[in-house]
Amino acid sequence: MSTLSVNTITDASGGNTATVNGATPTAYNTMGKNRIINGAMEIDQRNAGASVALNGNEVSVDRWKAQVSVSGKLTAQQSTSTSVAGFKNYLRMTTSSAYTPGATESFMMKQNIEGLNCSDLSWGTSDAKTVTLSFWVRSSLTGAFGGAVYNQAGNRVYPISYTINSANTWEQKSITITGDTTGTWNTDNSIGITLVFSLGSGSSMVGTANVWGSTYYTGSTGQTNLVSNASATLDITGVQLEAGSVATEFERRLYGTELQLCYRYFQKFLGSSTYEALPSYVIAGNNTTMAEGFFAYKCTMRAVPSFSISTLCLLDAVSVFALSGLTLNAGGVDSSRVIYTGMTGLTTYRSYYPTAYNSTSAYVKLDAEL
Repeated sequence: MSTLSVNTITDASGGNTATVNGATPTAYNTMGKNRIINGAMEIDQRNAGASVALNGNEVSVDRWKAQVSVSGKLTAQQSTSTSVAGFKNYLRMTTSSAYTPGATESFMMKQNIEGLNCSDLSWGTSDAKTVTLSFWVRSSLTGAFGGAVYNQAGNRVYPISYTINSANTWEQKSITITGDTTGTWNTDNSIGITLVFSLGSGSSMVGTANVWGSTYYTGSTGQTNLVSNASATLDITGVQLEAGSVATEFERRLYGTELQLCYRYFQKFLGSSTYEALPSYVIAGNNTTMAEGFFAYKCTMRAVPSFSISTLCLLDAVSVFALSGLTLNAGGVDSSRVIYTGMTGLTTYRSYYPTAYNSTSAYVKLDAEL
């Protein structure tokens, strides 16, 4: 006769505990603990695993945005590995050419956390909660590496530091951050908290680790600058930011759930080898060159999105027209009124159905990224 075993949660010290961060773990209070979206680097709507040159403010995998002072020095790419148990993907940053950052220059990979997703941390008040950052990291280099946590204004900053002990070896890191009791921390749909992994910071952009301050820093004093080393790599996955002083097991959400979370900030509608309908309601031609209607989103977005569009589409298999003629009018967070212009041969007041042309290079992108 078999007996059922009781599952336990292992804390950062490796021991089994009845409580974690002062609470008894249940199926309810451990869900939604991770404030990071796509921490396992598995969603890559924009690039589908292709390498991205970091030239300014490119988004690599979903929700992870680069910010660099000088273009052409780094690339980022979603990669696949079985070397970290339970994680299929990781984000790799690679140095294209060695560069020494100037005093005020910085290179980073960051995630802007929406204020609505971290308002309960009560930062900026006397009730500010302690949080713990945990992640898996691997690099071709060893030594101290840096990063930072800061508010939208960049005037409340907490530099962080972690050490990579062995080259080309996955290591798990944990950093506990005391909640900030001062400053302004947004709790709406703007940036609440920014988490930065530094890829290189100049002398004026680094500060003492583990201390809150009002000076804008992107890294910590004494850190290793990845960008200063030719062909160097930094790999990251399993990123979690949670309330409490203990790093708990990474919160694993279903792939579809993680994808929906990413859709709040970015959505991409692709063409295919066959005609594929775009999510628009019936379009009625006002005249022979223009039509209008509504474009429905996959889910409610953070804010009214911007449109980024290709040049291939069909209107009810009538004629190819340039999607560059698609404009947003009276946009919303669930759908938008759109106007199609620059076409020929439409029948006045006829209903049409927009479809992606029979090409995988046809697309519509909606962007409400922070």
